[in-house]
Amino acid sequence: MSSRNFLKFSFLLMSLSIALGAVGAHLLEKSITPKQLETFHTGIKYLSYHALAFVAIGTNSKLYEALTWWKRIALIGILLFSGNCVLYSLTGLRAFAMIVPIGGFSLILAWLVGSIEISKIK
Repeated sequence: MSSRNFLKFSFLLMSLSIALGAVGAHLLEKSITPKQLETFHTGIKYLSYHALAFVAIGTNSKLYEALTWWKRIALIGILLFSGNCVLYSLTGLRAFAMIVPIGGFSLILAWLVGSIEISKIK
């Protein structure tokens, strides 16, 4: 994926996080439990953090080129952590909750890998 397309994708992720945050704040508040809403917002918060990181990386060609594995692992982490937080909060299915820690580990791993990959920049 080119850095331009990556940046477009990053903007879409940020738009998604804002839209889902609004849904949580205005539509779900009365239809799910406070604990489910908290889980929903946790997923959206981490989606937002990582979408912003994607934007920052997409605007810097040196970072974009250096952080190859970070981008891949972070995307997996976003899908598994944020995605499953949202799915669990909306459905209550424990199967989704059991995947969330794998997503969290993926996000931690992404940042560790990023700290190694950043040394490629000269």
